[in-house]
Amino acid sequence: MSNVFIIKSPESISGISAPETVKQYFIGALGGDGWSHVYRGQEGVFYLEKTGKNEGNAESERLRKAGSSIAKSLNADKANSVNIVNVDTEVGYGLALAEGLALTNYKFDKYLKDREKTALSLKTINFSGAGAEKWQEIKTVVDSVFAARDLVNEPVLGLNATGLSERFMEMGQQAGFTVEVWNKAKIESQKMGGLLSVNKGSQDPPTFSIMEYKPANAKNNKPIVLVGKGVVFDTGGLSLKPTPASMDYMKCDMAGSAVVGGVMYAVGKLKLPLWVIGLVPATDNRPGENAICPGDIITTFDGTTVEVLNTDAEGRLILCDALAFAKKYEPELVMDFATLTGAAARALGAYGSAMMGTAEENVKTAVKEAGETVYERLAEFPLWEEYSEEMKGDISDLKNLGKAEGGAQTAGAFLKYFTDYPWLHFDIAGTAFNHAPDAYRVKGGTGVGVRMVVQFLMNKANG
Repeated sequence: MSNVFIIKSPESISGISAPETVKQYFIGALGGDGWSHVYRGQEGVFYLEKTGKNEGNAESERLRKAGSSIAKSLNADKANSVNIVNVDTEVGYGLALAEGLALTNYKFDKYLKDREKTALSLKTINFSGAGAEKWQEIKTVVDSVFAARDLVNEPVLGLNATGLSERFMEMGQQAGFTVEVWNKAKIESQKMGGLLSVNKGSQDPPTFSIMEYKPANAKNNKPIVLVGKGVVFDTGGLSLKPTPASMDYMKCDMAGSAVVGGVMYAVGKLKLPLWVIGLVPATDNRPGENAICPGDIITTFDGTTVEVLNTDAEGRLILCDALAFAKKYEPELVMDFATLTGAAARALGAYGSAMMGTAEENVKTAVKEAGETVYERLAEFPLWEEYSEEMKGDISDLKNLGKAEGGAQTAGAFLKYFTDYPWLHFDIAGTAFNHAPDAYRVKGGTGVGVRMVVQFLMNKANG
């Protein structure tokens, strides 16, 4: 078994459980300027990470990245297990390194013929020392992130709208939340015109998934509702996307729904004393024979008419049905998640997600702080009235496209129209999918949003 020691004071080296030669090596190494050290010898492989280079969330993030580097090294060495020991440093710092290590130990390889030969070797991650009692909680959240990543990484051939709903049902059975799935006939009976319009060009039917976790000891009398965009593949419809660096990775356009599924899984597994509901409208967006055309006018769930000026602005069309439907719960808070606009990605890159909405300032602050804690940072965009004015239609109540400038905000203003409750919108277009590895965020689906929301809910449950 490999060993990782997390240490604050060099004087504590003498007390670690390691051969004397290893202790002496680390004592000498700590006399230098480095923060990360590794010993390789006949005694085994031992890692040492010293804390204190930064403070607060910045130090936690540095340690997650240090843990990520260690995970890659362990798998390169074909190690099967690792024992992480928090020798004398703060609980949060020790857990951050372990979390980064665990989050990196992920690989989507189900379609590889020789996956048994190329699979990651590391199977067991143990944690001892200060914070050990929280390690199972961290592992549960990591598992929830992996569940979200798996959903995002699955191509549409293996995960259409029906398949996505089936995955949610499996996750509900495993974690203890209920799942109700509406088929196309039910969706038609409920007149969800936004979802049905996007689905018109597809050969596969849409679904609408309603997930609910309501424990007897729930602290909230009104539910927290999570809404996720479930466009399992987005060609752009008749407003067809170009393929290079655009349509070619649009299997990730359901990443918002993956956030909802991942959070529901974590809430159930952690048995949080909160009433939480998840809503996912799902379809693919294809240029089929009956696909909606630019200029078509549709009627959404609440009776609003929308002129569709661009069929590639489809996410807001399915989300608006779900947001209007959420009114029936008289929710305490609604949070929606979507890979919605290139504008948000261009504004923030892969370094943070856009947030906007009508929730009280104390709620916004709590969500931002949760994001900072797990380093899924949020930048609040304004929803000035001018953005709503842009979305008013000439021959319909609304149109689905505003100006290119401020595109993230006009999309948010469109969604706002369908809410009458405290609401937050998260545009994760720039953070949901990586084209190259980024430490523990790995290549492909990142699972962004799961850790932030779970942290927010845990803070609320413990508050």
